[in-house]
Amino acid sequence: MILLSAREIIKRVKSTYDKGEGGSGTTATGMTLQGFDLIKHLTELQGISGNEGQVRRFLQEELTPLVDKIEVSGIGNLYGIKYSKEPEAPRLMLAAHMDEVGFMVRQITSNGLLTVTPIGGWNPYSISAQRYTLQTRKGDYVCISSSVAPHLLRGKDGAAKSVAPEDILFDAGFTSREESLEYGVRPGDSIVPMTETVWTANKQALIGKAWDNRYGCAVMLEAMRAVKDKELAATIIAGANAQEEVGLRGAKGAVHRYQPDAFIAVDCSPADDTDGNKDKFGQLGGGFLLRVQDPGHITHRGMREFLLDTAETHKIPYQYFFSKGGTDAGAAHVSNDGVPSAVIGVCARYIHGHQTLFRMDDYEAAKEMVIKVLETFDKTTLATISANV
Repeated sequence: MILLSAREIIKRVKSTYDKGEGGSGTTATGMTLQGFDLIKHLTELQGISGNEGQVRRFLQEELTPLVDKIEVSGIGNLYGIKYSKEPEAPRLMLAAHMDEVGFMVRQITSNGLLTVTPIGGWNPYSISAQRYTLQTRKGDYVCISSSVAPHLLRGKDGAAKSVAPEDILFDAGFTSREESLEYGVRPGDSIVPMTETVWTANKQALIGKAWDNRYGCAVMLEAMRAVKDKELAATIIAGANAQEEVGLRGAKGAVHRYQPDAFIAVDCSPADDTDGNKDKFGQLGGGFLLRVQDPGHITHRGMREFLLDTAETHKIPYQYFFSKGGTDAGAAHVSNDGVPSAVIGVCARYIHGHQTLFRMDDYEAAKEMVIKVLETFDKTTLATISANV
């Protein structure tokens, strides 16, 4: 396989997707979603932590034909297993997470507005005056987040008051608590950003929600399709965890259940390139992220060297990344007896909000990297990694 440079990837992406906002088809017509269509579908699905059903059902439908066995755990993790025919084949885990950030209804006020608890990390200044979906037992309803006039945010000394997510009310147009209850609204209901995924004008980037971490879901699916008919030297356990955004919860049980010899998370991280400083970590168009360290995880030295050698051998664009946030690799590497873990990531601007901007060439680089890892991982690879602590 000849792998493309970042510039060549951009040209191919443009020629492939310039045909329109559609492309290869939809599951409704029995066709396989890929590229832009797959990304658009996944990012527009709505599934906050603890309520990932929409995403899980789609992933199960798409992943089932690609593996020998598929399982859903009690917490909602979804994994498919593709067995190797090699004796004593190593077990490699490829893990996305399916949940996104959102809100949960906490209380209903007397005049029908909703107070919330944030699910996942939010910048409070990005919450107000946006459209959301309120998911209830009786159906989904549109709602909006309240916006406080700047005049009312001034303190006694004239300085602006700080705003917390809990201070922001959500409004579905109900006139009373009783009316909201009639429509099925209850504490614990999910509130999810409502956003359409679209191309930017130059067709190099997309704008949409939940790239953290529908990126991982998309790249996992496309990589498993690429190796579906190949005999691999490792047993691959590929899928997506639940509840990553609220404490890496799904990953802990998944690693215990599947006992992998090595673990690779595929996750999205924040870009830090808007001021033009090329020395900052997380540059759009710089290739996939080779994460080195975050507060909860130091990448295993052997895994880091394996990914670095793979990327350089196959000329896959990459960039080093040091992060202030964690991934499921942080849970995996301290599970069982300690699992060698790494992250193949991408960066995006403005994550954990309604609108995220991300590059297709970075996604293509990450996809090629994941495919190469699945194709080359074997007993010798694992032995080399394990010896390089």
